[in-house]
Amino acid sequence: MTIRHLKIFIKVAETENMTLAASQLYLAQSTVSQAIRELEEHYDVLLFSRLSKRLHITVAGKHLLAYARSVVAKFDELEFFMKKDSQIEHLRLGTTITVASCILPRLLNELEAKCPQTECFSLTANTATIEKKILKNELDVGIVEGEIKNSHLVTIPMVDDYLVLACPAGHPISLKKEVSSKNLEAFPFVMREKGSGTRELFINFLKQRGISIQIKLEAPFPEAMKNAILFNDCLAVISVRLLENEIKAGTIHVIRNSSGEWNRTFKMVYHKDTFITKSISALSQLLKSYKEPVFIESDNGSFLI
Repeated sequence: MTIRHLKIFIKVAETENMTLAASQLYLAQSTVSQAIRELEEHYDVLLFSRLSKRLHITVAGKHLLAYARSVVAKFDELEFFMKKDSQIEHLRLGTTITVASCILPRLLNELEAKCPQTECFSLTANTATIEKKILKNELDVGIVEGEIKNSHLVTIPMVDDYLVLACPAGHPISLKKEVSSKNLEAFPFVMREKGSGTRELFINFLKQRGISIQIKLEAPFPEAMKNAILFNDCLAVISVRLLENEIKAGTIHVIRNSSGEWNRTFKMVYHKDTFITKSISALSQLLKSYKEPVFIESDNGSFLI
């Protein structure tokens, strides 16, 4: 029994005439008669009684008609949406919190304009979470700043970025042209959560120098970190891209790492077996326009040594 059988049965029930049903379906009458006979054999019931050369639907036929109409309607709905869906590309994009805060809104608008047939779902999380979700096929591609550990994932550096040491304007270390990394032990810090690429880079920097800092607050979001700097007198190591407005307003002072160890890239990440779709290719091209890092003119040239 197939959908075709049900469609023929519905037409015969509506017309009460196999010849007319065959004509409306553009089928031979023998084909229609065979389909009804196969249905009756399949369910072992009589669907029509034949009296005076007319067809009269039986009780069993009425039961089947109600279900057949429902099943055919659902099938037609399925056909419509699946054919429509085949014309739409779905992209599941994961971005880290820093990337989402810096470039994601503009990037999504540009991707929509470039690929109007793409429906993009975006998830914001830290690097470790995005790595796991790509491996579980819960995301197609990610843009992260942290290090990807799994060898099954392809990572392509795309966007230059660098971290800075940030403090509130007027803080004692903001008055110095050069700040010793050992001085960091004297002040409280606000840090990103574990799994963050920003945190991992800074923690490795501290370990290499045997520096132990006071972690006063953990904050997963840039706004929370900036508030801790401004209102709780904390220091933070954070992407310079996130502080442009505060630096220009003079509320936050930034200190660059003179060694360049805090220079990094936002990387595009996907599974090595991923098929590179039109939208993934477009995403890669768009990211190239964000290549240059943000250098803030109002930065007074303070450096961490």
